[in-house]
Amino acid sequence: MYNVTLESLSSLAALWKDRPNPLNWASPFVLPPWLATWWQHFGAGSQPHIAAVRDDGRVIGVAPLKLDGRTASIIGSKDVCDYVDFVVAPGREDDFSTGLLNELRGRGIERLDLGLLRPDSFVLTRFAPFAEQRGCRVVAKAEDVTYEMELPPDWEAYLQLLNTKQRHEVRRKLRRLPEGGQADFTLQTPEAAPPQLMDAFVNLFSLARDEAKAAFMTPAMDAFFRSLAQAMAAEGLLRLGVLQLDGQPVAMVICFDYNGVIYLYNSGFDPQHEWLSVGLLSKVLSIKQSIEEGKRRFEFLKGHEVYKHHLGGRELPLTQCDITLA
Repeated sequence: MYNVTLESLSSLAALWKDRPNPLNWASPFVLPPWLATWWQHFGAGSQPHIAAVRDDGRVIGVAPLKLDGRTASIIGSKDVCDYVDFVVAPGREDDFSTGLLNELRGRGIERLDLGLLRPDSFVLTRFAPFAEQRGCRVVAKAEDVTYEMELPPDWEAYLQLLNTKQRHEVRRKLRRLPEGGQADFTLQTPEAAPPQLMDAFVNLFSLARDEAKAAFMTPAMDAFFRSLAQAMAAEGLLRLGVLQLDGQPVAMVICFDYNGVIYLYNSGFDPQHEWLSVGLLSKVLSIKQSIEEGKRRFEFLKGHEVYKHHLGGRELPLTQCDITLA
């Protein structure tokens, strides 16, 4: 017999840090520091419902949900969370699904809005089919894409993964970069997000010629990005990539480093240096350093930007999943 306890964000953080930890925390977007930061900035108006399914007192899975009326959804939002999932111990998938469905139905929850999901997510591969078998109505629809790349052992092997045209372009752009001045790139792991670097990132992001992207950085988003960077830095998960010419930042990337994977979360560059492709090269140099550090995968994350394909990314669909429990 399984029972469900409702956790706080602080107790969830303690559960995450407990070792050994049997749960599959699959990506940065399900980690407690991420969830807590999102809730701090965007959670007003919703009720937290972090449901931990337990077997004889031991947690076998967590559904980090929020409630809006009789609808439950995973904590997060599509504008800042690339994809989401539940956190479940391997081998306990059906047990967790049984406990969670019983708990939600017992509370009168009628609908699960489960956001964007990877094709290998627990929700799509196990929970949704399980729910459908038990009388729920499941609607799953491809809505967006993400890109990822398994990293080769060295830089030359990476270049050989690209087609002839793109390999030539990467090499040409790297050779040309010093025409703009003394070039330097670092993908650093700060213990805290330096305010001056976050100022530089927000400034570069806001210079985007894409009006929608520039308008995205509202004061509320600015505050969220800074808080998120601090929270992830405190856990050793933040990577700030800075491309400088003559000591001035001209392109930056915000990445997360988790379980041997680099997640390219966001970026910005100075349009005055677009002729040097500094925006693209900040990604190229992030890939290069990731290879040198022995990372196993590079995730370009959500969006159809063509550079992701050109730099070796493999497209995966992201699926919106809705489950009616009644």
